[in-house]
Amino acid sequence: MESPRILLLFSGKRKSGKDFLTENLLKMLSAFTFIHNLNFRLGTEKCEIVRISEPIKSFWAKDKNLNLKELLSDGPYKELHRKEMIVWSEEQRAKDYGIFCRKAMQQVTKPICIVSDIRRKTDILWFQENYPSQMLRVRVECSDSTRTSRGWKFQSGIDDAESECDLDNYSKWDHIINNDQAGKSVEEILSPLLQSTDF
Repeated sequence: MESPRILLLFSGKRKSGKDFLTENLLKMLSAFTFIHNLNFRLGTEKCEIVRISEPIKSFWAKDKNLNLKELLSDGPYKELHRKEMIVWSEEQRAKDYGIFCRKAMQQVTKPICIVSDIRRKTDILWFQENYPSQMLRVRVECSDSTRTSRGWKFQSGIDDAESECDLDNYSKWDHIINNDQAGKSVEEILSPLLQSTDF
């Protein structure tokens, strides 16, 4: 298991645009990018995205004979199974709060790691305990109206559950990104993070 040099922990509500931003950040870090006024090429071999939810969905797909690719997507198939997956994963976390963080990080092979789905204070705690000097905590925020325009609809048992709300009152973010966009390009939205991080 590679120990990453930089670990970017992304958190945000459903339909806040975490996957969109992290996928674009990966592309930007994998191409020629101006960082600290230097033309700097990282290359795709230097960075990757890791999802804490992937080991949950992998188990769920195998146990229930479901389509893993669809579960990992941001489509309606995942939403059909989200509530049950949350209940099961909470049971597992009650026994070991770091179980899914640990499993996800076992796959890491590159020096820059983007974790796209931090959801709980215990997720952050686990990373603090294991990667204290490498991690940067990034919160993605946007209005409910923007989330609604992206297909979000409040669901009891999901949007009021710990998996969505546990970090609402967390304040120790290293970066806060407003993803309402309002005419901004994704490059403009991610630029402050790129400019302030020593990649």
